Amino acid sequence: MIKRIPLKSQSIIPRLDGITKDIKKLREINALSIVEFSDEQKGYFDIAKLRLRESLEGIFHIGAHILSRIEGGRTTEYKEIAKKLGEFGIIEKGFANNVLIRMAGYRNRLTHFYAEITSEEIRQILSEHLDDFEIFLSAIKQVLESPQKFDLTIE
Repeated sequence: MIKRIPLKSQSIIPRLDGITKDIKKLREINALSIVEFSDEQKGYFDIAKLRLRESLEGIFHIGAHILSRIEGGRTTEYKEIAKKLGEFGIIEKGFANNVLIRMAGYRNRLTHFYAEITSEEIRQILSEHLDDFEIFLSAIKQVLESPQKFDLTIE
């Protein structure tokens, strides 16, 4: 049996907390009128882009950390992290192959093509996809609560 390196809770829990705070703020921003959301003076659009990117970064940092503790799991490509989280049963495979891979692509868009992103695009994500973050958070909390089910340990 291969001795695996334990997950480091201090590498996961602060990121989970950060994602939770970001999603709460994004839900508050989504409740604003489209006029207020799009008002450049108020900056909600810019805040939403930043919080969304930070949340996505958190997801893939957590995923990479977990995968680094699994033989054959290491990868640095975000879409590959998404795929492998499904392959190793950390995240439901269909969710990983569809939603998480799209999230990885959007993280790249936010990072590299940020000038092309519109307020309508961000508003649609806030309206239709914040629950995807909750699904991810729930799956990771299950890993933390029962790491042995995933052949992992935690320190």
